[in-house]
Amino acid sequence: MRSTAVTRSTLRQQIADALRDEVLAGRLGPGQEFSVKEIADQYGVSATPVREALVDLSAQGLLDSVQHRGFKVHEFTLGDYRGMVEARSIVAEAIFRGMAERGTEGIRVDLVSVRRRAEEAQRAATAGDLNVLIGYDLRFWRELGGLFGNPYLSDFLHRLRVQSWVFAVPLLRRAPDLRGKLWRGHIELVEAVARRDAGAAYALVAAYNEHSLALVENLAQ
Repeated sequence: MRSTAVTRSTLRQQIADALRDEVLAGRLGPGQEFSVKEIADQYGVSATPVREALVDLSAQGLLDSVQHRGFKVHEFTLGDYRGMVEARSIVAEAIFRGMAERGTEGIRVDLVSVRRRAEEAQRAATAGDLNVLIGYDLRFWRELGGLFGNPYLSDFLHRLRVQSWVFAVPLLRRAPDLRGKLWRGHIELVEAVARRDAGAAYALVAAYNEHSLALVENLAQ
């Protein structure tokens, strides 16, 4: 028999995941406000797990608390995005520098799941399918970061990538056709990691960050 605490914890995570997906999809836009009651009514649950889920998303930087009114989707700026990209570069450098220093030691050799995510993400990017790309891209980077055995770096990178998508999605949806415009080097990056080629891997990530920043800045203008 499951305990009430476990059930509530699971529900809390499910609500947080669902709301994060709404933000990532752009259905909850920057600055949009809502109350705990509205979300509880929407999902047909009590207020407690909803409030806990919203607090969790606030801690992740996705929501802001609005006194006496509830919560609103955080409004990131282009300056924030530039900072995210810079931070992503620093984390990637640390990850791949560690890979170069350790060689094969400490890195799991099983890349089957990561490669599968890479294939799906690259296919979606090539097709310009933003809805499919976001989910696979986040899982790809989460699993790739997890290969290097430092959960703190992996978690930080995941948070940065979620925030990056939250800012970029409304801009990307303005483009009439994203085919050929989105980065699609996922498989090439996996191959570099499989060869333990830290230099090539970092160069790919640096090129990706440069590409992302140029695309978003162009759309923002």
